[in-house]
Amino acid sequence: MSPAPPILAVSPVLLVRDVVKAADYFETALGFRVPRMWGDPPHFCIARRDALEIMLNQVRPNDPIHPNAALNGRFDVYFTVSDADALHAEFRANGADIVCAPGDHDYGMREFQVRDLDGHLLAFGQIIGDAA
Repeated sequence: MSPAPPILAVSPVLLVRDVVKAADYFETALGFRVPRMWGDPPHFCIARRDALEIMLNQVRPNDPIHPNAALNGRFDVYFTVSDADALHAEFRANGADIVCAPGDHDYGMREFQVRDLDGHLLAFGQIIGDAA
């Protein structure tokens, strides 16, 4: 049996109401780069930071963004980071919508949460214990 081919990356897709405003938030508040937009007018872009990328896809005016928005504690994207406190400080200084400050959890992570302009809950966690 031959070895399985490696999976090289994951690129979450977030549905947004206004891709230009969403891209600006990811750039100014979260430190991502958005080198290009697709469409005329723009309806899609890829936001990049380090080895990460998130695709932002604009929905039609009446399309839902969050079919499960009522679920509490649901993350849309979870990022594993090397220093949650430093990243939190950067985001706070840039005016990001911080949902909660960094805190340690019994599952071995120190994490905080940010909400984007479309209500997506983004979690950033640092391994501090046995999180395996």
